[in-house]
Amino acid sequence: MSPFPVRLTFHGNLAFFLGSKGSTLERQLSEKTSVKDVIEACGVPHTEVDLILVNGQPADFAFVIGRESAVDVYPVEAQGITSFAENRLQVRDIRKFVADGHLGKLVRDLRLLGIDVVYDSASEDRQLASISSNENRALLTRDRRLLMHAIVRHGYYLRSQDPLQQTVEVLRRFNLADALVLFSRCLRCNAPLKLAEKGNVINQLKPLTKIHYDQFRRCSGCGQIYWSGSHFERLQKRIETIRYRLTGEGTN
Repeated sequence: MSPFPVRLTFHGNLAFFLGSKGSTLERQLSEKTSVKDVIEACGVPHTEVDLILVNGQPADFAFVIGRESAVDVYPVEAQGITSFAENRLQVRDIRKFVADGHLGKLVRDLRLLGIDVVYDSASEDRQLASISSNENRALLTRDRRLLMHAIVRHGYYLRSQDPLQQTVEVLRRFNLADALVLFSRCLRCNAPLKLAEKGNVINQLKPLTKIHYDQFRRCSGCGQIYWSGSHFERLQKRIETIRYRLTGEGTN
């Protein structure tokens, strides 16, 4: 087969992945190749792509390019694209996640908001990809190569390195603002919290806690006890900051 050119235009925030290359790239192919492989060869994970048009027609990731083509690639937040709703490739209402080992602070924030996030700081890439696929969880990471694993269906590449801003990114990307149930999930192991009678947990409390607090929750997984101590006020302030940023009223 004679080599043929493929011109790719990346719209919206997908230019983030191209760096200084600009938003349009040209590739020379010498054999038939899936559009997914062509896109990812440019550095853009398929989990960031919501719509693909090949020569103006919608295509899925398995579409094979075998001749000169023009490919338009759109992100989830693409503006001004109202057509092809049935051809969108990403799901925005995912409610379960798995995070890679570098995102411990983000995980804590999401669990604080009641979001189900599996996390193990020692997990390897293959394990993370398998959990994402087997449990239908969106994979959160700053490793774009990890998101390119074929078995990863849902995922998100975090743009910011700031954990608080990362939390806002995830809430926006997956439309989670109305799905938050504060202080309902264990920050350590992710299991749901349940109300606990003081008498049933009193042997696990420190002397001053026994005196000053009467309402408790216990993790249904690891048994960790939670109450509204001095740390509770700090957590509330962090939640307020996240909500403030989420509404777009501020970024600092």
